[in-house]
Amino acid sequence: MSEVMNSVASALPLRVSIFDYGAGNLHSLIKAIEAGGASVTVNVDPVAAVANTDALILPGVGAFAPAAERLAPGLIAMRTALLGGLPALGICLGMQLLFDASDEGPGSGLGIVPGRVTRLAAERVPQIGWNHLDEVHDPLLQAAALNVAYYANSFVCRPTSDGAPFVTAWSEHEGDRFAAAVRRGNVVGTQFHPEKSSAPGVAFVKGFLDFASSVATHNRSSV
Repeated sequence: MSEVMNSVASALPLRVSIFDYGAGNLHSLIKAIEAGGASVTVNVDPVAAVANTDALILPGVGAFAPAAERLAPGLIAMRTALLGGLPALGICLGMQLLFDASDEGPGSGLGIVPGRVTRLAAERVPQIGWNHLDEVHDPLLQAAALNVAYYANSFVCRPTSDGAPFVTAWSEHEGDRFAAAVRRGNVVGTQFHPEKSSAPGVAFVKGFLDFASSVATHNRSSV
């Protein structure tokens, strides 16, 4: 019977929730996720975004303050779900929301990674285009061979000494070195846009979805 239950659990489609803080077009992100075989639901309610789902996506377009304002009513619920093991991928602004706060505007982030978001210390801001990743040690990035990624950002994440161990890749722009990716438990963040980072970026998204699917299968079969 357990083998039958495990087979049924593994056959169920991965349920992915995108928390939409009203930032912009999510078409390319949704397309990349659906290409991995997942079913996608877009939620404007942060509590609903972490209910009845196998994975959460925090998309990468917009400004910190309005996103934090939209997040505020469900901040505790979302933080609890992520620290409880719900797989999540934060992209660009979505990664910044994993931190405590931002110089870009008022409001609180999820505090998954200790640190603050500050403006790039560079003359050319925003950073738009391709940039290298170094000191890559996230297995999902390594498996996708994602060594060069596409950025579109003016602000970056600065982890504290407590947050630094969660950094899984770095990038540099005009001498300013910043966290390119972070990971805490099942929560992954990328300052770059993997869905716009050519084939390796798409492979990284698929790798995350496969990882989330394995977590979901384990959770369903153990109920």
